[in-house]
Amino acid sequence: MSGHNKWSSIKHKKGAADARRGKIFSKLIKEITVAARMGGGDQSANPRLRSAVLAGKAENMPKDNIERAIKKGTGELEGVNYEELLYEGYGPGGSAVLVEALTDNKNRAAAEVRHLFAKGGGNLGDAGSVSWMFDKRGYMTVPRDKISGEALMEAALEAGADDVLEDDDEVFEIITALEDFEAVKEALEKAGIPFEGARISMIPKTTQNVKGKEAGQMVRLLQALEDSEDVQEVYTNADIDDEALNAE
Repeated sequence: MSGHNKWSSIKHKKGAADARRGKIFSKLIKEITVAARMGGGDQSANPRLRSAVLAGKAENMPKDNIERAIKKGTGELEGVNYEELLYEGYGPGGSAVLVEALTDNKNRAAAEVRHLFAKGGGNLGDAGSVSWMFDKRGYMTVPRDKISGEALMEAALEAGADDVLEDDDEVFEIITALEDFEAVKEALEKAGIPFEGARISMIPKTTQNVKGKEAGQMVRLLQALEDSEDVQEVYTNADIDDEALNAE
């Protein structure tokens, strides 16, 4: 899972360094709206909405923004109807890339994603071309300065988590089975363990090593996709060279 960890880490660091709060809020509002539309506005009965709101709070999104997004989803306020899309492709070095999008214009989103893949030295593939290389899992992050690795490992595994990863310098990463995600999250919340993020993620089964020039190209491709208006999440199995991560 090293490719997943490294890209999660670089996203975290770049997000903290760059002035992209507006884009982050836009993506979170879309997710909250769609989650409320699909499962209702009651967080206690809608796990996807609960996770989306948690993500919003982690980014210090104002309460009013969250409430408006929920009301747009439930139809109490007028809102945009977003469509969920999944794009699959290959990046430099033959690495697999999954792109989740929420858009009100399917043609615009497809053209933009295709353009970014081509410009970034990759290519868009057919449905099913790379998704089989990933497993849908629960994924949570906990700041390292809030708890010791030993204490978190004990609490998480006892709650039913599959693994606690310590590769990142700033956060611990918790991986769960999809069906155990909510139970593990609730158990850790009751234990007073503070999450920085908690969501369903796509974890690569194996990783593809990417070095040198291709590693730099890969980082730029992933960042360009992340910055696209319609893109919500980007996943890759690329194990990107550390030097390239630090240089970009």
